[in-house]
Amino acid sequence: MKYFKYLFLPLLVIGITASCERDDICPESTSTTPSLIIDAFDVDNQEDVKNVFGLVVAGVGNNKVLSGYAITTTANLVLPLKTTEDTTQFVLINEATVNDNGTPNDTSDDFYDGNQDVITISYTREEVFVSRACGYKTIFKDVEVVIETDTDNWIQLIQSVNNPQSVEDETATHFNLFH
Repeated sequence: MKYFKYLFLPLLVIGITASCERDDICPESTSTTPSLIIDAFDVDNQEDVKNVFGLVVAGVGNNKVLSGYAITTTANLVLPLKTTEDTTQFVLINEATVNDNGTPNDTSDDFYDGNQDVITISYTREEVFVSRACGYKTIFKDVEVVIETDTDNWIQLIQSVNNPQSVEDETATHFNLFH
């Protein structure tokens, strides 16, 4: 019995530490659900990258402007796709300006003027297990982008880089936009 009290504490410590699990933390470097990458080119010289000036990108239906796309200049768009639906729509406004609706001191009724084109992105979704810590990510297969035609489209053409196009990572361009 005398030795029991000397062995009890070390056995208790060993038992507690043996039952602990390593923390499951998803590293930032782990690939998660990818966004769609679109690069912009000159329609007249399709090898030349061409910036879109005064670009605003907003979701259709919710009218929320995407972070980083409130009157910006870029030749590269990174668009998130819906993981709960098979289509995502965006309004892309070229040469956008803010219209204060005649009330410069009230920003609640402001809206964007400019040449608006709506794109519809359709795809099939596939859930892929990443790890216990990270869970699942969605990859997008058979991705297609369609421009809704209006009387003044600034987007002339959108072409996929691969056929069939899938979106599994964010390291390469998926579509080229010509304007």
